[in-house]
Amino acid sequence: MSASATDTRVTAWRRLAPDAAPRGVSPHAALVISSLGAGGAERVMSMMANHWAERGWRVTLITLDVVSGDFFALHPGVERVGIDALGESVGAWEALRSNARRIARLRSAIRTARPDVVIGFTAPMTVVAIIAARAAGVPVIVSERIDPTRHTLPAPWPALRRLLYPRAAAVVVQTPEVRQWTLPFLRPERVHVIPNPVVRSDSDEWRARVGLTMAPGDRAVRQVVAMGRLDPQKGFDVLIRAFAACPARRPDWRLTILGEGPEREGLQTLARTLGVAEVLSLPGRVAAPAAVLRHAELFVLSSRYEGFPNALAEAMADGLPVIATDCPSGPSLIVRHNVDGVLVPPENVAALADAMAALMQDPARRSALGARAREVTERFSLDRAMATWETVVRHVVGVTPAPRHR
Repeated sequence: MSASATDTRVTAWRRLAPDAAPRGVSPHAALVISSLGAGGAERVMSMMANHWAERGWRVTLITLDVVSGDFFALHPGVERVGIDALGESVGAWEALRSNARRIARLRSAIRTARPDVVIGFTAPMTVVAIIAARAAGVPVIVSERIDPTRHTLPAPWPALRRLLYPRAAAVVVQTPEVRQWTLPFLRPERVHVIPNPVVRSDSDEWRARVGLTMAPGDRAVRQVVAMGRLDPQKGFDVLIRAFAACPARRPDWRLTILGEGPEREGLQTLARTLGVAEVLSLPGRVAAPAAVLRHAELFVLSSRYEGFPNALAEAMADGLPVIATDCPSGPSLIVRHNVDGVLVPPENVAALADAMAALMQDPARRSALGARAREVTERFSLDRAMATWETVVRHVVGVTPAPRHR
C-alpha cells in the first residue's frame, strides 16, 4: 500500500469531519455496549462518554454487564447503568429466552433514562439495541467495530443485522471498506465513516478520558511489543513464528504480548516448540500499557483482520516504529508505508520476519519512523472524531441537517 493511496483514504474521511462541532442544545445520549471490560470498543465508548460529559451533555452508559466489571473509569457526570443481563446460554431455546430478557431489561433502562438518542456498539449488541430502542420510542445509531466480512456471527445474528440495520437512524463504521459492505442493504446517506480517535497514552488527556494511571515499568534490553486479545484474529501465532525465524533477535531481543484470551496455552506451547519460550512474555491485561510501550523498541500488529486497531494507533502516538499486516481493514488507513511504519502481507511469516529483522538492525530507521508516527494524533484527533460523531447525533435528533458525503 503506497503512502499516496493511504492519504487518499484518510482524505475521504476528513471530508466528513467538520472543523468544529455544531452549536445548539446538547442532546441526552444513552451509550449501549455489552460490558465496559478491557477492549478497544469499550475504550472508545468510555472516551466518547467522558468527552461529552465534559462538554456538559447528559450521558447515560448502559451495559448488559454489572458495573463492578468495569475496566475503564468514567467522568463523574456520566450516569452508569448495569442491567445484569450478560451470560452464556445453553441451547437455542435458552438463548431465545436470554435475549428476550436482555431486550426487555434494556428497553426498561432506556425508558427510565429517557435519552434523545441511543448509540449501540458492536454486533450482536447493535441488533439488541435497535429492538430495545425502537420499542422505547428512541432513535438509535449503531456502530460496527470490526470487519464484518471476516468476523462471523452465529445464526441468526447476520440475518437480523441485515434486516434491522435499515431501521437504525444511522450506522457508523470505521473504514471505507466496511462502508462498502453496508451499501447493498443500507441507504448510503445513513452510513458514516468515523475512525477511532487517537491520543497519546502518556498524556494527561488520555489518562483523564480513559481513567488509567501510569506505573513504572522494567526496561528490557530490546523489546518487541504486541497487544490485543489472545485469539486467532490477532495472529499472534504468526508473530511468534516470525520472531523465532528472525536471526536479528539474538542475543538481546525479547517479545512481549499484552492481553488475555483463549489462545494463551496454545501460544505458550508454540513458543516452547520453537525454542523462544524464554524470551516471550505474556503478562496478560495490564492497567497501564503505556508503561510497557514507553520502553519498547518496536511494535508489531500481526492481525488476520481488524476494525480500527486501537493498539496500533496508540503505539504510533507514543512514537514507536511499527510493523503491521496489511489486513482487512484498518491498518493501511493508519500506517503510511515506509513513512511512519511498515506494512506486510497478512499471515506471511517470512515477510514479517524480514521486516522485523530490517528494523531491529537499523536504529536510525526506527527513530525516523517513530518520529513521523506521532502524527497519527493529528490525523485522527479526538476533536475531529467527536465533531463528526456530534454532527451525526445532532442530525438524528433533529437539531442540524444531515452531514454531507462527497
